Amino acid sequence: MSEPALYIADLAAYNSGHLHGIWIKACDDPSDIKAAIKTMLSKSPANDAEEYAIHDYEGFEGYRISEYEGIQAAHEIACFIEQHGEMGAALLNDYYDDIEAAQDCIDSQYYGCYASLADYAQELTEDTSTVPKHLEHYIDYERMGRDMDMCGDIFTITTAHNEVHIFSNY
Repeated sequence: MSEPALYIADLAAYNSGHLHGIWIKACDDPSDIKAAIKTMLSKSPANDAEEYAIHDYEGFEGYRISEYEGIQAAHEIACFIEQHGEMGAALLNDYYDDIEAAQDCIDSQYYGCYASLADYAQELTEDTSTVPKHLEHYIDYERMGRDMDMCGDIFTITTAHNEVHIFSNY
């Protein structure tokens, strides 16, 4: 995973046909980011450069940053994704509108990362029940995991081969 970064473009220069901007580490302190933007705008090839926009970004693990995302919001998103990786980006993209709700989900609903739903179903079964030896080979953990997912008891985020993050849906 690359470090989250933003390309901040000078809109006055852009509108007059010049590419002028800077790449900034999005997890830097917001006041440092704003100071770097101010310095970039002061060196603009266009007169009266005051406005900027995010024209590119990287390291956000698939999360979509708006062109006019606020610096504070982009910073908070970057820090969350840097901490939680692709799983955090997927929570923000697909399940939650804000970081606080996504973090609460991780804190209170996250069961862990497993190689598959079957592995989760097997661990849950073995942790909560005693399966007689003579029945062990008859249990279909793949079907159990699939049923948990289909019934809505859990939701999953797959971030790689053999990397399934499992969450309670309650």
